[in-house]
Amino acid sequence: MKDIHDNCGVFGIFSDAPCVLDIYQGIDFLQHRGQEYCGIAVFGDHIRQVTHHGKVSTSFTDKDIEYLTGSRGIGHVSLWERQPMTWQSKLGEISVAFSGNVMNAEKLINQMKRKGQAFYRSYNTELIAKIIMEAPDIVSGLTDLTRKIKGAYSLVALTADGIYAARDIYGFRPLILGRDENRFVVCSESRALQNMEMEVVRDVRPGEIVLINGKGFQTMKQVRSPRRAHCAFEWAYTASIDSVIDGLSVQGARNSLGQSLAQRDIDEGDTRIDVVAPVPMSGIGHALGYHQRSGLPYQEVFLYNRYADRSYTQSTQAAREKMAKRKLSVLRYAVEGKRILICDDSIVRGTQILNKVRDLKKAGAKEVHVRIACPPLMYPCDFGISTRSREELAARHFFKSGDIGSLKKQRELEVWIAKEIDADSVKYNSVESFVKALGIPKKDLCLKCFDGVCPFKEEKKSSLLDRKR
Repeated sequence: MKDIHDNCGVFGIFSDAPCVLDIYQGIDFLQHRGQEYCGIAVFGDHIRQVTHHGKVSTSFTDKDIEYLTGSRGIGHVSLWERQPMTWQSKLGEISVAFSGNVMNAEKLINQMKRKGQAFYRSYNTELIAKIIMEAPDIVSGLTDLTRKIKGAYSLVALTADGIYAARDIYGFRPLILGRDENRFVVCSESRALQNMEMEVVRDVRPGEIVLINGKGFQTMKQVRSPRRAHCAFEWAYTASIDSVIDGLSVQGARNSLGQSLAQRDIDEGDTRIDVVAPVPMSGIGHALGYHQRSGLPYQEVFLYNRYADRSYTQSTQAAREKMAKRKLSVLRYAVEGKRILICDDSIVRGTQILNKVRDLKKAGAKEVHVRIACPPLMYPCDFGISTRSREELAARHFFKSGDIGSLKKQRELEVWIAKEIDADSVKYNSVESFVKALGIPKKDLCLKCFDGVCPFKEEKKSSLLDRKR
């Protein structure tokens, strides 16, 4: 598997006043989506752009803020690359930032090179912008993306006309519109709007191209969406707990996933637990849901270092493990002599949860039981979430090939994982219980990392069936 070059957040604003501080604030609220790079581009008399390797709050200087003059602009946070990127073209100046992953990028770049196009670093962003700039106008270029690109994207493009926002035809990555009296905004998550005291208007529809200018939001084109395939991992982990994604509260979704885990334990008579606790921060919503459904006491057993980053969204395994060590310390008083049940969103490699279980037992925990909101991760993501290669996924060490296929096989995996991480028990939500807890139809979700079903292949299969009929 090639590296997935995404974990990103995008932000765009059209205002009647200087906008750089709004963009700064907006991408700071999206920082959880990527901590390695950040950037801002604004349009005044021309596009001015500044990008940094680092976090929003510590990277932009007073000099940057003074330089970035204009009343419309876009911003970006990323795990992998500097964005936005800006070009001069026949369509005028254009600056582009996106979240997602282009699966056929190498093929498209080679095709364009043969036609004489030159590439700086072969970033997905660069490819997307050049496809747009080949067209006679921006809307045609954004429409071409839906035909040429195999993959996921939510993007913002800053031009003299205003800001264009577009979402792929499956709606993998979130993209949300908001406003107040003087500002029109598009961003990856509603938390940026809420914390800027703006009204959430709606989600950008899959395949929709929206122009944002002084008139507000104008749908320039709606490309046909064959099906929705919203990333289920957004609700389980990626998005901030105070966001609402495609109409579903992230906090509500995580509470429901935790309740589903508790219901299984209740049904199986497995409730001899003293304390329910989260693995901060991603496990909090799940643990609260478990506590609500089970009635068992909720107690923090880890102290979270507020100055640490998300370990999952670090760019290397060494960085992930280092950050995990910095992030949590055990609260011995809450642990000693107790049967502890900890909730988390997922198990990837298993190294970090193993260390947490061992830390709790060293601190005197009598038993440690692990409950995981997501089904077992069986496949790497193709669409922009930084899951590891197939070989690195812990569940794949048990299932060398094939799928789980049944609850019996999942329970065999759970027993094996428990031994691997020194836990007294491990239980996951099944795919069916996960979907039921979210309350979104299975056909509207991308569950590829759990069941291996690629939405593109499903659509191709459906098209062939339609032709046969």
